[in-house]
Amino acid sequence: MHKSPHATRRVALLAATALLAAGGTSLALAGTGTAAVPAVTAPHAAGAGLADPHKKEMAMELVSSAENSTLDWKSQYKYIEDIGDGRGYTAGIIGFCSGTGDMLELVRHYTDMKPGNVLAKYLPALEDVNGSDSHAGLGSAFVSAWRTAAGDTVFQQAQNDERDGVYFDPAVNQGKADGIGTLGQFIYYDAIVMHGPGDDPVSFGGIRRTAMKKARTPAQGGDETAYLNAFLDARRAAMKTEDAHDDTSRVDTEQRLFLQAGNLDLDPPLHWRTYGDPYQILTLP
Repeated sequence: MHKSPHATRRVALLAATALLAAGGTSLALAGTGTAAVPAVTAPHAAGAGLADPHKKEMAMELVSSAENSTLDWKSQYKYIEDIGDGRGYTAGIIGFCSGTGDMLELVRHYTDMKPGNVLAKYLPALEDVNGSDSHAGLGSAFVSAWRTAAGDTVFQQAQNDERDGVYFDPAVNQGKADGIGTLGQFIYYDAIVMHGPGDDPVSFGGIRRTAMKKARTPAQGGDETAYLNAFLDARRAAMKTEDAHDDTSRVDTEQRLFLQAGNLDLDPPLHWRTYGDPYQILTLP
């Protein structure tokens, strides 16, 4: 499996996304500077948004292009390695980390679903290493057990459940509350995957709060494109605070391109690049 040398991971904080509000307006162009705000338009009708099964599948492929350099996100259940970002092992379909708590929660959930599974015996070790980059009690045996578990449909479902409950559903629900459509909900989801749903300045809640100081959400009467540009500006700045996130192509040559094209419904065909590699989705999955 090809792994991008600039693979990015988020600090996974298992906390509820804050509902914060602020005012102001600005519109940023791709990665540099700002321009005048266009006239405010009516809020975009979200409809089913990213929760539509076809759009959700596209979202999984888009995230996988940045996280694992492939559109085949279902091949990533077995993925596990230490990418040297201080978060221990990174694994699975959205990069559960042994050092940030979400891997621990995943294995707990898997064990609730299937007691005695091959990962259950590593729960004490995962509890001990939580908050660190340590491999103590894990190591190659744990890596092997993870890859074995990945062939189990119950473990695959456990990964899906944790992805949805901690990342996907909160992103979509917050997006709908803010009055943004499918693209905006995807922009939220990708940010939560990388930065975690916490409220510190470089987590999703903090990024959203920063954006809302610059532009109103559509739910507040603001322009959707202006707000999403402000969010991407704040997201890009947060990424630049960490070496592991210093490649901002998933914003600059993916999400910003869709936004500049006015593709607020995230309709294919989509063409983008992450880490310089080209990808495309020509039709709905």
